[in-house]
Amino acid sequence: MTGMSPRAIFATDLAKGWRPWGIFVPVLGLIFVAMTVASFTALLQHAHLVDAAENPIGLQGFAAFLLLPFAALGLAVLAWVRFVERRSLSTLGLVNRGRLQTFLLGHMTGVAMATAIVAAIWIAGSFAARGYAPAFHSPAGLAGIVILLACFAVQSSVEEILFRGWMLSAIATKFGTVPAIAISSAAFTLMHYDPGVSAIFVTNVFLFAVFACCWAIAVGNIWGVMGFHSGWNWLLATGFELRVTGLDAHLPALLVKLVPRGPDYLTGGVQGPEGSVLCSVVLLGGIVFLGLRRQRERRARG
Repeated sequence: MTGMSPRAIFATDLAKGWRPWGIFVPVLGLIFVAMTVASFTALLQHAHLVDAAENPIGLQGFAAFLLLPFAALGLAVLAWVRFVERRSLSTLGLVNRGRLQTFLLGHMTGVAMATAIVAAIWIAGSFAARGYAPAFHSPAGLAGIVILLACFAVQSSVEEILFRGWMLSAIATKFGTVPAIAISSAAFTLMHYDPGVSAIFVTNVFLFAVFACCWAIAVGNIWGVMGFHSGWNWLLATGFELRVTGLDAHLPALLVKLVPRGPDYLTGGVQGPEGSVLCSVVLLGGIVFLGLRRQRERRARG
């Protein structure tokens, strides 16, 4: 079975340094997270930019939370690849061709999918509108939304470099594509896990990761999923005054202010739309679409 055979997902440049054993890759990835994100979050708590529950305080805290820990994580991963494994960035899916165009297309796709999920919950009667585009009546609110656009681009891109760039490719060269998708997605889910979250949210985090893996493999780079992840997070955080992964940006809605009024399994509860079963449906649909597309391409190649 080809999915179980070791293979290079992106560029096939040989590593000139030491590459970790396959089973150690997800452990090392979570060590990177603990050394950077966890440590910097503790510093932000000390500076009163993040509260004891790791929720950012105000716009300044939210921006710092997205930029500082994840910039440190990105530097740690890139330094490892450059100085320990000694392989090129193209082997992480950071290819040189079409970077900006691919990122922007992915960003628009993330915005579209997040909007579709919110719209589906609204149509199901579990959101009520309480105002349209209130951000345009608040210059400070609009400025905050623009700032978070850049901040989410950094945070989301770093997560993609770690999980879909480095981890996915490193595991695939040892165990094959299918185990790489499963293991890297499980590590991504563990990074976002909290004992208080719902089973639906945990499932959706895993499905999100699988979808991103399938996309990256299908196109041979991670620029698209970097943009997708960024657009998804940004729109959920700023478009509707809803939570993204349980975090509240405390900004006026860019599009529509929505108030939950249905059951948690539809609205997502405190986790926001990412905890909704309708989010599960959209992500599963995306995975099936990519799978069918890959099958068609294989048949076309004979």
